[in-house]
Amino acid sequence: MAKTGAPKKGDPRFGDMTQIGEVATPAFVRLPDPQILFQIRAERLRYLATGNTLAPYLAFLAAIADAQHQVQGDLPPVIPPDPEAQRKAHAFEMPPLDRLRFAADPVFTATLAAFLPRLAEIEMPEGAAEALQRLRDAGPELQAELIRAVLAQEVPGGALAEATFIAAALQVHFARLAAGLEAKGMVPVGDGACPVCGGAPVASMVVGWQGAHGTRYCGCALCGSLWNYVRVKCGLCGSTEGISYQEIEGGAGTVKAETCGKCRGYLKVFQQHKDVGIELVADDVASLGLDLLVRESGFRRGGANPFLQGY
Repeated sequence: MAKTGAPKKGDPRFGDMTQIGEVATPAFVRLPDPQILFQIRAERLRYLATGNTLAPYLAFLAAIADAQHQVQGDLPPVIPPDPEAQRKAHAFEMPPLDRLRFAADPVFTATLAAFLPRLAEIEMPEGAAEALQRLRDAGPELQAELIRAVLAQEVPGGALAEATFIAAALQVHFARLAAGLEAKGMVPVGDGACPVCGGAPVASMVVGWQGAHGTRYCGCALCGSLWNYVRVKCGLCGSTEGISYQEIEGGAGTVKAETCGKCRGYLKVFQQHKDVGIELVADDVASLGLDLLVRESGFRRGGANPFLQGY
């Protein structure tokens, strides 16, 4: 079992320990706590880097997560969605934070302006450093174009590094927005879509939380929200036919690829009840070898992870 630190209040790896014996059914949505989300991710990435062939990249992502955590202390409060707009979104089964309608507001502009200089302090490959400088030199129009591309998952091949930095800033902003919503008011918005922001899941996990043991949750790499989802059901298209599982022989048994015979896509399923340290964004990157294996079988990757763009 991964030793990634003792439980902290609000830590999504352990659930709400104050509610032991009180939770009758698993919550549909668990909103992120941005004050610890990126700190936990950085910790997990450093742990996973040990002995991993992707160690340099995982360490780089850990440094980015550190910057995501640290920059929040310098940011103004986010501007929450209009309450009436939230009510209508729930009534029509739409995400209250619609990523495809997002336009940079003064708070996100401030987030990006504070975040990019912090990234410049990180040790990174020359190509990544050049991409970061191009992004810092870019005008608002080019930045807005990259923001739209990241949120629509349509990043051009020549801007993958720039898009990674933009995505990291968007994660901070959307996690802060999501944290201010009311979890009890969330409703399903369709298979393969985050009920908070509408994005595709990065992966899913079977959890061991009090009151939810054995329950499956999908996770969003953008806003950091988790949502309850039926097991043995495609997390992309919702089909229950032709579901099968693949894993790397001789592995730890904590991750499998759930493949769908209908849409020919797959989504990873992590066994968080076996390893409480699992963090979906971090563990998804660290298990890239499974992606390469499953892709050879003719299945397409369905998980949306901005740190695995191009795979």
